[in-house]
Amino acid sequence: MADVDACDLWGGLGLGISYDDGPYRLAIITCGAVALLCFVVSSISKNYSQVDKIWSIIPVVYAWFPVCDSRTLLMACLVTIWGIRLTWNFNRRGGYKWPLWDGDEDYRWEVIRTGGLIKVLANPLAWTLFNFGFVSIYQNLLLLLIVAPSFVAYTMATSANCIITYARDLNILDVIATLTFLACVLIESVADNQQFAFQTEKYRLRNAGNPELLVGDYADAAQKEVASIWNWSAIGSVLLVLLFQGSGWFTEKITMAKYPSYKDYVKRVPLYIPNMLDNWLKLKQE
Repeated sequence: MADVDACDLWGGLGLGISYDDGPYRLAIITCGAVALLCFVVSSISKNYSQVDKIWSIIPVVYAWFPVCDSRTLLMACLVTIWGIRLTWNFNRRGGYKWPLWDGDEDYRWEVIRTGGLIKVLANPLAWTLFNFGFVSIYQNLLLLLIVAPSFVAYTMATSANCIITYARDLNILDVIATLTFLACVLIESVADNQQFAFQTEKYRLRNAGNPELLVGDYADAAQKEVASIWNWSAIGSVLLVLLFQGSGWFTEKITMAKYPSYKDYVKRVPLYIPNMLDNWLKLKQE
């Protein structure tokens, strides 16, 4: 019987970073270079959404680094599908312009930079450190970590200690995971179109002289799929959930300050998870 404990994924991670010239080392070097580039470009252009521009692109690049068999190839293809969908949606919202460092900046960075979240960040030096540490380094590290399951699959497929416990051929679990992933991408695509229509109508009403927020059936929520197995690769998905939990709270705080009636909307519509029972009861009453 195979010794499952002999497959040390943490050890594989350390070995890959420290000694291997393969995908681990390449990904770390790329991540560091991209983080530094984002910091320099954002500092010069004063547009602090540089990481936003690569949010859907650089994980796709990382996902192709560890491709070594049919499973890691499948994972890379799925990440590419996710990236194409998100990049297209970001582009139609004005996220990409020429020159490349131009384009829309996330309005929340301006609020944070002027002390709207933490007052000390209004200090230029404090903001520069925040831009370097969180905006550039942390977010880029997160974009690498969310692709970590691909690197775990690579270690399982190539490590002598792990290969005896690794199912080389694609199986029913791969099919289930793939269909689940594609279903999540489809749901996200629908949500993207709903949000785009919502924002388009909101600005149309605003330009027509109605400054109040358009309130309807659409709930502005963050939909992100998480694909990982429970080992060190889960760190990325956990950190991503925490990031969007915090950014969601901050976004609602800004929105309530801009649109007073949004406070009533928040009481009726949850931020992330719809209240299906409440919606069902309302439909039944109607």
